[in-house]
Amino acid sequence: MKTNKEYLVEIAVQAKIHAPTSRGGYRIDNTGVPRVLPGVGGIVYNYQIGDCCMKLAGDHIEPGVSLRNEERTENEGVMHNACVGNRAIVVDGDAKGAEGFVTGKHGGIEHTLCYFDSETLDKLKIGDQVLIRAKGLGLELYDYPDIACLNLSPELLEMIAPEEKDGKLVVPCVAEVPPYLMGSGMGAASAYTGDYDIMTGDPDSLKEHGLESLRFGDLVLLVDCDNRYGRQYKKGARTLGVIVHSNCILSGHGPGVTALLSCSEGDLLVGRHDPEANLAHYLVRGKGA
Repeated sequence: MKTNKEYLVEIAVQAKIHAPTSRGGYRIDNTGVPRVLPGVGGIVYNYQIGDCCMKLAGDHIEPGVSLRNEERTENEGVMHNACVGNRAIVVDGDAKGAEGFVTGKHGGIEHTLCYFDSETLDKLKIGDQVLIRAKGLGLELYDYPDIACLNLSPELLEMIAPEEKDGKLVVPCVAEVPPYLMGSGMGAASAYTGDYDIMTGDPDSLKEHGLESLRFGDLVLLVDCDNRYGRQYKKGARTLGVIVHSNCILSGHGPGVTALLSCSEGDLLVGRHDPEANLAHYLVRGKGA
């Protein structure tokens, strides 16, 4: 596949590990029951990419490490430039020099999410700085100009290895998601940062579409979803995305999806079911870790 990867700019962006945040008190779940649960931010030790994200005693849990800068424009620079699969390097503290990679972006809280191995997580603390070798913004597929690349490193694209067939790209995914399940985040003006949620209030729909056991890091194909210039419903559109945060208790919410590839016309992206279509397979096990 021909791309412009040799012309991409690799740029350093940096942010600190952000402390967990809380609005305090109860949150009302989608059945009307008040709940008090852990939420976004911090360092999550016992859930990583490859683990099920659906049954946690938590809400919007972000696996691994959550990064944010308090100065808004600086944080937007991280969110805008960092791409899934980019190298992430700890630059201070007890884990200085350890490397991981970007796994996604969470809108609203505006966190950039990173994977580090368990040994590194044990050495990290809130406030440690992580530098990301950001590369991928501006990525183009020369033979598929109508397919937009969003939040996608060229290295991860090569690992996913889409198959070119009859003028279309066949992409691996664990499941296909119908448009009526897409909720919070729909209508955002840009999909180059953040995510939007697969709604999980209807268990029968989840079972029907094979979504009840989704994992952090899973690749999913969003049907009739156009993410090229924001997030909208459009018949025939397709978006390949990655699961970035856990299931949620709130109505209209669920596992978050950061967009990687998107087209608007002609069903240019075709899904190929692959139970191993997960970041852990490509970026951890694929390196022999």
